[in-house]
Amino acid sequence: MRELADVEAFLLVARAKGFREASRVSGTSPSSLSDAVKRLEADLGVRLLNRTTRSVLPTEAGRALMERLGPAFSEITSALDQATSHGDRPAGSLKLNVPASAARLVLPRIVPAFLATYPDIRLEIVTEESFVDIIEGGYDAGIRYDERLEQDMIAVPIGPRVQRYALAASPSYLAARGTPQTPHDLLSHDCIRGRFSGRAIPAWEFERDGKELIIEPSGNLIVQSGGATDLGVEAAKAGLGIIYLFEDWLRPHFEDKTLLPIMEDWWLSFSGPFLYYPGRRLVPSPLRAFIDFVKAMPR
Repeated sequence: MRELADVEAFLLVARAKGFREASRVSGTSPSSLSDAVKRLEADLGVRLLNRTTRSVLPTEAGRALMERLGPAFSEITSALDQATSHGDRPAGSLKLNVPASAARLVLPRIVPAFLATYPDIRLEIVTEESFVDIIEGGYDAGIRYDERLEQDMIAVPIGPRVQRYALAASPSYLAARGTPQTPHDLLSHDCIRGRFSGRAIPAWEFERDGKELIIEPSGNLIVQSGGATDLGVEAAKAGLGIIYLFEDWLRPHFEDKTLLPIMEDWWLSFSGPFLYYPGRRLVPSPLRAFIDFVKAMPR
């Protein structure tokens, strides 16, 4: 059992890329984690982590060990979670990796009711915009907006099945600049753009009567999608330009009239998000409870 704990400590530190962050996540002191990793390295006779004052990164041997032991250790954790469940009442931890849009628009309707139903489950939600390897990252499942996942992943619909991108601006902006009538009109307007970290700024897509248009508008404000989206919304409310975002994200501002919808007949529809998880492993009881809970909810 000590060797198993040492392996767990190594995986925590390697994934967190540091002893302090691994300590924060696990609740174990950095010195205890360091001692565990040193014991494992001594037992194996090989260095697993390269340590500097600024970073902790796995060596080639450490990376190979992570690739082999990560999935296996997840299986062990899942089995122990199931074994410690109290009869028919699931217990244990559940860790999800989700985009900010899902955390804001999908999970608030699910999480409170789920935790009220399963008080012995500890739910941790991490927001991240890029697609991640949930096994390597130590997550039980993830949520993304595209069902095209790796072959060993199972995708379950979660939340609304159809969503739309909306276009909006403040009353003051439209009074000063006029209301665009077609997507091409946006080329002469100030537009607030969003970009995911490390990616190109996406174009704005529109559709009507089977016709699709892709527009590359311009503007003097670009925000990081997810983390700074609310800043873009506030800028639009202040009259800085036109914003293109999830309809559900903008709906409260439509209701209080701080933003007005534009060109609704051109809004693009897209499929709702999916909960995904590895299909070739034992499903932990907290995740199984979450999956069943999501499936039972009305759409």
